Amino acid sequence: MNRKNMCAVPPMGWNSWNTFTENINEELIFEIVDQMKAMGYQKAGYEYIVIDDCWSLKQRDHGRLVPDPEKFPHGMKAVADYVHANGFKFGMYSCCGTRTCADYPGSFEHEYDDAKQFAEWGVDFLKYDNCFKPQRQDVQTLYRRMGLALANCGRDIVFSACEWGFYDVYNWIKSTGAHLFRSTEDINDSWNSIKDIALSQLDKMPYSAPYCHNDMDMLVVGMHGAGGNEYIAAGGCSTEEYQTHFALWAMMNSPLMIGCDIRKISEQDKAILLDEDLIAINQDIECRQSYEVHCESNSPEVHVLVKFLSNGDLAIAFFNMGDVPEKCAVDFWDIGLSQFQMQFEFL
Repeated sequence: MNRKNMCAVPPMGWNSWNTFTENINEELIFEIVDQMKAMGYQKAGYEYIVIDDCWSLKQRDHGRLVPDPEKFPHGMKAVADYVHANGFKFGMYSCCGTRTCADYPGSFEHEYDDAKQFAEWGVDFLKYDNCFKPQRQDVQTLYRRMGLALANCGRDIVFSACEWGFYDVYNWIKSTGAHLFRSTEDINDSWNSIKDIALSQLDKMPYSAPYCHNDMDMLVVGMHGAGGNEYIAAGGCSTEEYQTHFALWAMMNSPLMIGCDIRKISEQDKAILLDEDLIAINQDIECRQSYEVHCESNSPEVHVLVKFLSNGDLAIAFFNMGDVPEKCAVDFWDIGLSQFQMQFEFL
């Protein structure tokens, strides 16, 4: 294996949780794969199809995880084979605690067996959650243990540490072998959730780098209140709010994991998710994090992010996080260019 080449840029894909929660099955996954391929998402760079929580039976069988036979009658290897046959990579979910967040078997003290089982099934990506951790067990040790198990399972598996930004995660997560790490609690389909997450990470951007990316949670673009539970649904967002959401995640180098039902997506929302320019900024090979440029004349609601790209260009994004139009002054001297000043009005 050549693990150093894994996840150099933020991963892109689709995850089942936001829209479907426990209502998942192999037929759904096959349909999502077909649509991701037919509608251009694969060509745009979305490569992971990830099954989240609730895929297994409630109890292990002689220590092994068992896919729910009603949801996945042909087993997980068959699902992985279908995903791979269509040119995608296959992702699954587990948890560092005794149970998952939805009360299914977790991987605590089963890390090496589970990693081996995932490898046998053909898993390429593991989302690893943080529920039901024994109180006296150090969370760093739990993530390092699964990281080591994955590194020795015989297959290249991207390690997505869903730790929620607790326990000073920014200062130790790279030591676990994680390729991305959740830095926030769960997103929901509301502008307040998007805004709160983005603002909470402005001072955390230096912690993200190639091969270990700061994960601001899955995209809610295109959901329009159709979440898998009341918390996730949260009323939905406007097209403009979804555009801002996608631009923030792209500029801040977050993984781009679609959470909506792409079988029912509107053309407007599809255009947001397939925006070539924003995807190119997010997937720039050097993964240089954005920095914020401040101007005293700007409203506190206005944020200007600048990102150096590998070809020498600068990506500059202007965000008005408030509810009324604002003017924004930017001094080019502050971003390394000749000293000019331009004004932009947010509409």
